[in-house]
Amino acid sequence: MGFQMIQAFSTFGKVFQRTFVTAKMNPRSPAQLRLLPSSSCFFDEPVQVKVNGLSPQQKVELRCKVTDDKGVVYNSSGTYLADHNGEVDVSSQPSLAGSFTGIEPMGLFWSLKPDQQHSKLTKRDVVSPIQFLFEVVSGHGEVLAQEINTRRFMADGVRRIQVKDGRIRGCLFLPPGPGPFPTVIDIYTLGGGISEVRASLLANKGYVVLALAYYGYQDLPKAVSKLDLEYFEEAVTFLQKLPEVKGPGIGVLSISKSGELSLAMASFLSGISAVACINSCSANVLFPLHYKDMVIPPLPFDLKKTFITESGILDVRDTLADAAAEENLACVIPVERTNCNILFLVSEDDRNWNSLYHAQLATKRLRDHGKANYEIITYPKAGHFLEVPYMPHCPSGFHGAVGKVVNFGGDLKTHAEAQIDAWKKIQEFFKKNLDCVSDGYRSML
Repeated sequence: MGFQMIQAFSTFGKVFQRTFVTAKMNPRSPAQLRLLPSSSCFFDEPVQVKVNGLSPQQKVELRCKVTDDKGVVYNSSGTYLADHNGEVDVSSQPSLAGSFTGIEPMGLFWSLKPDQQHSKLTKRDVVSPIQFLFEVVSGHGEVLAQEINTRRFMADGVRRIQVKDGRIRGCLFLPPGPGPFPTVIDIYTLGGGISEVRASLLANKGYVVLALAYYGYQDLPKAVSKLDLEYFEEAVTFLQKLPEVKGPGIGVLSISKSGELSLAMASFLSGISAVACINSCSANVLFPLHYKDMVIPPLPFDLKKTFITESGILDVRDTLADAAAEENLACVIPVERTNCNILFLVSEDDRNWNSLYHAQLATKRLRDHGKANYEIITYPKAGHFLEVPYMPHCPSGFHGAVGKVVNFGGDLKTHAEAQIDAWKKIQEFFKKNLDCVSDGYRSML
């Protein structure tokens, strides 16, 4: 195919099984912990947590623990009272205390918190699954039952291929079979790295997905002073040459900094049919963006507009200059040039920047030019990093552009609900605008 590919192990056959070091379990305990419908599932799928073999009205603590690829440990817990049959069903019984309360079927997942502050769960590659340890603990601290939930990222037959083609660097995910398949370029956030988690889970749905890096990945520059749109144009051309790719158009999935890059791709490049922007900006930020003889300067910002929150974390939400001001119009992405469909997914408590305002500016610009090729979906109280379902919330973290830990916003429970809905909306959007995934492929999953 005219490009260098290094294929990693695919699917679930060859994985590293993580060993958990836990408290000693009582082998005589009649308690049984079950994860239904199976203890193995995909990362974006829910499970039902049930316990039986307890005494009627027995109080127990359910705990969940996971360690990411950086060695950061995440923990959650809920306290439950067994019913008259000695059973606990997390999907229908309330947690009385712990990291969440009330009836929350997936509360043990979305309430996970890291033992190192300001951490974001890391999964560098998706060949191996990630394992969540569940424990049932008595009031005396005795472990009564354990179970491991193995959460996979790649469906059987999905191929993961490292891409090194000209300047292009990234990771390509191909569904099983000859295709052709609808195709998406997945561009992640500041730092230029990739999200194999998001790309692989989308590939499971029957899409060719290129998780595209743009700096700070493999042999790409660790830092940049400008970005050029020709690089992303090369990625589009690369995909269009693959026999597995179904045309005529390609989708783009983006978040944060990559949002304005995806809007620029839609505005200047041919072959883009659908763009999904998660908490993006309507103007170019941080680096000049070059394309042929054109340069879009970065939107100015003023770090004097930062403030420290009550929890002692820096808030940078209002540091960007107003993109609607006359003196800043040269920084704005000219979205009126595009004819592709755009989905804006917006967290109203995004503290990285004012995502809602920027989505409104972009859609106003489209309306002013007689276009209605857009949709805005808003999530009150959700934070900046809208990830795939059941990914632990990241309310704060180190910001590379600022050089400090900053507030990313979001209410824990509301943010978790937003992630589930956003993932559904993204799939519906691409299905509608990139042609339907065939029923034949779905039957193989």
